[in-house]
Amino acid sequence: KDVSILNVALGLEHEAINAYQLGARSGLLQKPVLDVAVRFQADHKAHRDALIATIQKLGGTPVMEKKLDDYAKELKADTLRNQGDVLDLAACLELGAINAYLGVIPAFGNKDLAKVAGRLAADETMHYTLLQNALGRPLPAGALSFGA
Repeated sequence: KDVSILNVALGLEHEAINAYQLGARSGLLQKPVLDVAVRFQADHKAHRDALIATIQKLGGTPVMEKKLDDYAKELKADTLRNQGDVLDLAACLELGAINAYLGVIPAFGNKDLAKVAGRLAADETMHYTLLQNALGRPLPAGALSFGA
């Protein structure tokens, strides 16, 4: 069961890596924003690597990454028209990842994995918050805004 949960998380990380790749290659991101996107992509690559190692340690087979074109279709990259569109897509994916990581914590049989999921959720929350700020949106209105 834990391996299945981790593979879903790994799938989210593959998607995020490719979403940031699509954003970076789009030509729509201005230099300082592009640098941040590349940094976030590096974080997701580190998440991916940690998840792959954990899945293998547990005796599982990590889910494979799809082709960039497949992610482009799934994420409707052809509809991205400006920097705001790219950032909005990234923020949406980060928020989904936050809620996914927080949502699976109670499901782990191995409670050490809950800490890993919590750390991943913290990174995703940082990404989401910075993206929201870049979009000129306010911080969440109150406490306990994530994982509900």
